[in-house]
Amino acid sequence: MSQITVPASKFQRVFDYLGRIGLDVEAIGQSVNLSPQRVASLSSGHTLPAQQYSRLYKEAVLQMQSLGQPLPWAAGVGSESFELMCHCMISARTLGEALRLAGRFEKLVYPLTQHNIKLTEEGSQARLSYHISFSEQESPLVPQQWDRAGYQETVARASGLLVWHALCGWLVGQPLEALEVRIAAPYLNDDYQQSLFSVFRCPIHFDDDENCLLFSAEQLQRRLVHTVDSLQGFLDNAVYELIAIDRQPASTSAAIKSLISIDLPGGLPSFAAISEHLHMSESSLRRRLQKENTNYQVLKDQVRCQVAIDKLLNEQAKVADLSEFLGFTEPSSFVRSFKAWTGETPKSYREKMQTLASA
Repeated sequence: MSQITVPASKFQRVFDYLGRIGLDVEAIGQSVNLSPQRVASLSSGHTLPAQQYSRLYKEAVLQMQSLGQPLPWAAGVGSESFELMCHCMISARTLGEALRLAGRFEKLVYPLTQHNIKLTEEGSQARLSYHISFSEQESPLVPQQWDRAGYQETVARASGLLVWHALCGWLVGQPLEALEVRIAAPYLNDDYQQSLFSVFRCPIHFDDDENCLLFSAEQLQRRLVHTVDSLQGFLDNAVYELIAIDRQPASTSAAIKSLISIDLPGGLPSFAAISEHLHMSESSLRRRLQKENTNYQVLKDQVRCQVAIDKLLNEQAKVADLSEFLGFTEPSSFVRSFKAWTGETPKSYREKMQTLASA
């Protein structure tokens, strides 16, 4: 099993963008233990932990909010309003109830965020519309010299639908099966359309009158598999979950990994406990995981790898303490597993990443 990583070029793009809109990239980088100069020196093929990208993106969003402008893409992921909306949704029993709560919340905060959603049902079909308003005035968040300034509308409208598609899937522990996607913005190119198709797996139409996802209404009855506890873990890594992993379809695996993360401080949960929480029999859950080409042991290792990396880089955790926290009987077992996950020992991995934090 390998760790999930993000190309260094994505980090470079974030730093470049932040500098163009006038923010202090050195201070932002320092807050997440990354040096912009070091990152810029990496080849485009070099990769870094996806969790680091999540931390950088979230810190960037916090700083962008100081400019007093709504975020022009990704449905506000990383912002305070997005987190508050998610807290409203998590109290719902079904996906339909959650989306209606989100719609009411976003209507209230629309003057601040300039985007909202609306859920409608037409017979056997449901429609989730995502609206975002663009100011006629020049925005400091869209610098004219930026290479994406010319097609921000398409990216903003499409990325909003991508986020909501992923969020719906996370809430119910399985992908939202879209029937059709309509984007109320111009077509960009074949590569961008293909990247959208790889996620939605359905016809995609540009220059439409509406910006929406169409899907079967019966999916609105799917039960939410998460709680307030698992929501917090999700919000801590919302960018990692919704953006940084190249938008892998939501799955039962994602729900299980979230539950493992919650219970980890008290010990790894049993498979029986996980199946009970997801309202499935153990045999049904095994079949679901087989369809996703994985199993419970693999998911446990993926969570432990992610937690180990986070604590090594951001908490300076000792190997012995990490070994005990992650449920290993002895430190040597943890070191062997970590090397199998990442290709390096915990010590060499931390040292390599620390070089990126120094100018």
